[in-house]
Amino acid sequence: MHFTCNGTALEIDIAHCTVAGWTGRDREAIDHHIKELAALGVTPPSSVPLYYRVSPELLTQTSEIQVVGDNTSGEVEPLLLRAGGQTYLGLASDHTDRDLEAYSVAHSKQVCAKPCAGELWELAPLAARLDELQLRSWILENGEKTLYQEGSLASIRPLDELMDGAGFLEAAADGAAAMLCGTLGVRGDVRPAGEFFMELHDPVEDRSINHSYRIKPLPIVS
Repeated sequence: MHFTCNGTALEIDIAHCTVAGWTGRDREAIDHHIKELAALGVTPPSSVPLYYRVSPELLTQTSEIQVVGDNTSGEVEPLLLRAGGQTYLGLASDHTDRDLEAYSVAHSKQVCAKPCAGELWELAPLAARLDELQLRSWILENGEKTLYQEGSLASIRPLDELMDGAGFLEAAADGAAAMLCGTLGVRGDVRPAGEFFMELHDPVEDRSINHSYRIKPLPIVS
């Protein structure tokens, strides 16, 4: 995949991809959410956080993804990339099939593409102030761009903790590795949309990584 970091072009062949789930720092809020999902038929996680392996081919920088059915939705997430001995921070969406999620969260993660931005930041210079970084997403709803998610990385477990839990650095020893690091709560209900917009913002340096994509549902046939 093609990325840029500080104006330098990077070609990264990702061999290992993980989606981290249940990564919120507030354990009471996580337990409450687990109960909410259980009421909808979603099996509770076997541990918190939980790390789902997915195919690295799911990562994409395309402006449109195709999904089966009309009940899928995006989730804005920090993206970690490890390549050439360097760790980078980027932006991705853990787009998920909500119907399949009730059957298996792991399967729901695997069936949808994971759109990501083409820009990266070096992680090391940000390490001391990662909690200040802000995540936002919007959806196209009734013809209008509507704020869907908003919060800081302080809501998500520290990224070094997630890297340790997932064995991220060890995985990168066999080739470049990527990890989506969890998301924020939504405004209103989790719901599908025709277009998803996302942003990672650094308020100190007043810079942002942005990406957006359209969602094209395919018919369910049997």
